[in-house]
Amino acid sequence: MTTSDSPLSRDDRRTELREFLRSRRARVSPADVGMPDGGRRRTPGLRREEVAVLAGVGVSWYTWLEQGRDIKVSEQVLDAIARALLLGSAERAHLYRLAGLNPPQTPSAPSAAPSPEVRRLLDAWSPRPGYVRDRHWNFTAVNDAARVVFGYGDSDHNCLVSFFTNARYRVLHRNWAETATDVAAAFRADAARYPDDPEFGRIAADLAADSPEFAELWARHDVAEHTSAVKAVDHPDAGTMIFDATLLPLPEHPGHHLILHNPRPGTDTQQRLEALLRQHSLVVPHPG
Repeated sequence: MTTSDSPLSRDDRRTELREFLRSRRARVSPADVGMPDGGRRRTPGLRREEVAVLAGVGVSWYTWLEQGRDIKVSEQVLDAIARALLLGSAERAHLYRLAGLNPPQTPSAPSAAPSPEVRRLLDAWSPRPGYVRDRHWNFTAVNDAARVVFGYGDSDHNCLVSFFTNARYRVLHRNWAETATDVAAAFRADAARYPDDPEFGRIAADLAADSPEFAELWARHDVAEHTSAVKAVDHPDAGTMIFDATLLPLPEHPGHHLILHNPRPGTDTQQRLEALLRQHSLVVPHPG
């Protein structure tokens, strides 16, 4: 799918494409791709003709692409050029964007434990709630603050399932009914990213059998994507707390997200949160 940029941004993109391809070509030697040296070279790296041969495209066409001309490109040809220039995954995605195409969806990783760095971040985030979920919305790590604030227990293994079936969480969440529509729609949007993954359908079918509310919402086929949200919690011990929730993708585990909750400015959530955690004998760091 082609992106819709302004004429100026298209010109800038073509300039960047020209420079990017030249720089990638210059760093690859004939020996790197199993080609003969072909004698002395005025400039380092592969010649345009050699890239065209390796990619299986016409020399004139590749020259026009490298010159940033307005020509039609396909995913197959860009993949062939990426292979010819030995591009990494990030470079390949960059080539797609410069050529005006959306990069292919990165395959998600199977559920994996967070790295030690992410775990330290999650622990350091206390007394603020935070957790990590995989592409199926399974919890892979939950900090103590999230357990205390949202009522997550040992039986909570999946964020979606807990939202619709954890009675304690449902009571705590002030705007549960309004939020439920967005939650179901967001899970359907994630499922659409992986159409060949049957696990999404299994989770949805099992949950629909247990939750009439989810079954009704799932049948609507609504779709929504969110990278942030506001969560209001009416906690029996701490009163009303309002959080800004932010979803952060974890590049080392595609499909996984770190969800961090921050007390909303202009509220007394931070003070209520610290008092709540002290009740549960959890350490509250002091600013300093």
